[in-house]
Amino acid sequence: MTAPAHPTKRALARGVLCGAAALLLAATPAIAQPAAEPPSKAPAMPAELDDRTYAEITRLTDQGQVLFDEGKLDEARKLFMQAWTLIPEPQSEWEATTWLAAAIGDIDFLQGRYADARKTLQFAMICPGGLGNPFLHLRLGQSHYELGELDRAADELMRAYMGAGDEIFAAEDPKYRAFLATRAKLD
Repeated sequence: MTAPAHPTKRALARGVLCGAAALLLAATPAIAQPAAEPPSKAPAMPAELDDRTYAEITRLTDQGQVLFDEGKLDEARKLFMQAWTLIPEPQSEWEATTWLAAAIGDIDFLQGRYADARKTLQFAMICPGGLGNPFLHLRLGQSHYELGELDRAADELMRAYMGAGDEIFAAEDPKYRAFLATRAKLD
């Protein structure tokens, strides 16, 4: 789902990440910038995405979000993947990759492709703003849970809980919070 720039109650319940298009359209210009300066010996990355690339990414993610909201997850995923291909290498250095990976991983999770969701969400964790994002930790933990990787699930679900509290579980199947409560004392 996508991340609005200004979290609403629904967005907080979803871990402040509920749709890639809303984030790309409403976020600060930092999304179009690389995460950090490259080491002095590495080739310099441009300071931001060029206007044409940024506009195309925004167009694709906006259309993808509409399809997502209509429940057309396969079609939305295709558009998010198209937007992903426009991000310059190394893709892990751009904030836009984080949000696109989150949207794609979310769709994979919702469609029961837990191994795909795990892989994509793990990649999102190495992108700017990924590590520590409660929604990413929630979906990654849920994916681990569904794959029977219970220790990893507990770790990721606890990170989500620590980042957003009980609200992170408000719109989710109660089994995930119940499972976490078997592994840790929750407030």
